[in-house]
Amino acid sequence: MVDGAIDADREGRDVADPTVPGFWAVVPAGGAGTRLWPLSRSSSPKFLHDLTGHGRTLLEQTHDRLAPLVEDRFLVVTGRVHADAVRAQLPDLAADAVLAEPTPRDSMAAIGLAAAVLERRADETGEDIVMGSFAADHVITDPSAFHRTVVEAVAAAREDWLVTIGIQPTFPSSAFGYVRQGEALAGHERARVVAAFVEKPSVSVAEDYLATGEYRWNAGMFVVRPRVLLELLATESPAFAACLREIAADPDRLDHLWPTLPKIAIDHAVAEPAASAGRVATVPGSFGWDDVGDFDSLAAMLGDEGKITVLGDDDLVLSQQSTGLVVPAAGRVIAVIGLDDVIVVDTPDGLLVASRERAQEVKAIVAELKDQGRTELT
Repeated sequence: MVDGAIDADREGRDVADPTVPGFWAVVPAGGAGTRLWPLSRSSSPKFLHDLTGHGRTLLEQTHDRLAPLVEDRFLVVTGRVHADAVRAQLPDLAADAVLAEPTPRDSMAAIGLAAAVLERRADETGEDIVMGSFAADHVITDPSAFHRTVVEAVAAAREDWLVTIGIQPTFPSSAFGYVRQGEALAGHERARVVAAFVEKPSVSVAEDYLATGEYRWNAGMFVVRPRVLLELLATESPAFAACLREIAADPDRLDHLWPTLPKIAIDHAVAEPAASAGRVATVPGSFGWDDVGDFDSLAAMLGDEGKITVLGDDDLVLSQQSTGLVVPAAGRVIAVIGLDDVIVVDTPDGLLVASRERAQEVKAIVAELKDQGRTELT
């Protein structure tokens, strides 16, 4: 999680790190962020919003952070319904830098498609391409440390490892999966072989993990040669890898072939079996990271625990003896009196009032709206 408030000048725009030759940024921009309803919707997910209060959306911040490393070597993979919004927020991207999925098929299909496109590019140009996959909706507070970590990961990936960046845990979270580190990776100062990926544990188990010093949060950041990623996928699912390569070879077949792809996360499709085969390495990341998974996480990232924090126009919020987070997105005045750890999110067609401790349950409200057929609100 992020330690303290975000410094607006530390989002990567003024960092002059050198680029990494042959390194491409792949940015999966998908998901609906349902735990951030009603601010985040399927039609306008969280990566398209400014959730830090500094005038840049999460997608824009992701681009800003990666640009010093890759210059214009970007591929953004997003849904067709969001492609125009992505291009509007990142107008300097090349025309072919946005890969639009017909429908969501989870992270393996999205990242795998980018890998297939880059594999073809490497074959045609002779470039020694390494790709790094970084989600569009994460917040990182120390871009310079992030850059150094990515450079280490690229160095290991050039030796045909699948490399993940393991985040230094700051508390025993049950909301994240974990990476268990194994032996040191020869020739790399901080890298370790991954012993295993571990699913989200209970808090007590997470406490045991942290006590060993051998576990890192799994942030879903992967650095790898495109060919290596597709070969690892082919080991588990030859048809899946072949289909992605067919789409890259003939994009006109996308609509026909895409629905046949499995819906599976890259962790399950590739990372976990590859770790069991001794093919995955990890580099520790200590740069302040948050996936902004719910309003409790957002409140902790943004604010002072002893007062009401406002994401938006401060003049619209009046509070007395209250703490928590208020988002006045509808433009109306909101008054909060005598409530602790409250979440209030006001949009033109939806109002959320919840306690911070039950912020994870917002997802259930979205599910109920879908069950009622009120999909226009989700």
